Formats: sequence, structure tokens, C-alpha cells
Amino acid sequence: MKRLVLYVKDKCPHCKEAQRYLDAKGYKYRLTNAKMQRGRKELDAIGARSLPVLKIGDRYMIGWNPSNFEKMYKS
Repeated sequence: MKRLVLYVKDKCPHCKEAQRYLDAKGYKYRLTNAKMQRGRKELDAIGARSLPVLKIGDRYMIGWNPSNFEKMYKS
């Protein structure tokens, strides 16, 4: 099972959509606020400028697309 980290911010509709999807499918993940120092530092390191960002193992998915997530998670 790959480790998942979801980077979000308040009032982000795509972030909420990603959270609902992961919860509904039973995925376990760590939720990280992108506005807090740790989250911002990690996102700056990869050059992410939009949210949500999902870390899947050692790879990152910027933005939210359920089918892309499933492909990355399974590969």
C-alpha cells in the first residue's frame, strides 16, 4: 500500500472533492494544510502552485482527477 499525503487549503472545492473521494473509497491518507509552514515548504520544494496536491508514494499529482489518481496509485 502506498503512502498518501493530501495537501489542501480551506475553501478549496477541488480539495474537498478529493477528500470526499478518498474517504468514500476507504483510502488512508495524511491531511496537510498547505498554508501551514510544513505544508508550504513541501509544496514549494516541488514547485506546486495549485491545489490539491496528492503525494502518492514518492510521486506527486497536482490537481484532482479521480481516474488519474487511480492510475498513479496502481502503477
